[in-house]
Amino acid sequence: MAPSCPSAWPSSFTTPGRVRKRPEVRVTTPAADDLVVLGRISGVFGVKGWLKVWSYTDPVEAILDYPVWQIRMPQGWESCEWEGGQRQGKGIIVRLPGCDDRDAARRFVQADVAVPRSVLPRLPADEYYWYQLEGLQVYAVRPQAEPVWLGTVDHLLETGANDVLVVEPAEGSLDERQRLIPWVPGKVVLGVDLARGEMQVDWDPDF
Repeated sequence: MAPSCPSAWPSSFTTPGRVRKRPEVRVTTPAADDLVVLGRISGVFGVKGWLKVWSYTDPVEAILDYPVWQIRMPQGWESCEWEGGQRQGKGIIVRLPGCDDRDAARRFVQADVAVPRSVLPRLPADEYYWYQLEGLQVYAVRPQAEPVWLGTVDHLLETGANDVLVVEPAEGSLDERQRLIPWVPGKVVLGVDLARGEMQVDWDPDF
């Protein structure tokens, strides 16, 4: 069922500014029920148990600002304090406790790396982390026209010039089309209301 479209947008909407790919703060206390994924362990490195990590942070080495990671294993999240880490090429390599050889390290390959969102720094009112935008309902608002529900933000893409919102259709939305909407505050993205779970965009619904 489609959500109702308000005739007037409440004052709780803010004009968006910068959107941050990932946070860059130290972790003090793990909270497995409230996590933000910062990267993924992509493979083993060398013969002494080191692991390659594909970091989602910007810069990539900012993931090493977090001394304690939550690692998603088949049986659930495990808290782990890495013993060594450094930049290696385009990625990161780390060594985890108990990983003395390739065989011991392999069990972590393809595991997500996360930290608690509860410790993230508060951003200015017009800045957002990616995870805060995922799941928002996106409305196209045009002059002299009713708001049109396009769908929900599934995820974001980093393209270099601008981040891009990947908006997927939902039951009751305008149509079944996926839309790629650039994050251009004030021009394309007009407002965000996290409390209502909604975003306003200046976007032609036919596009």
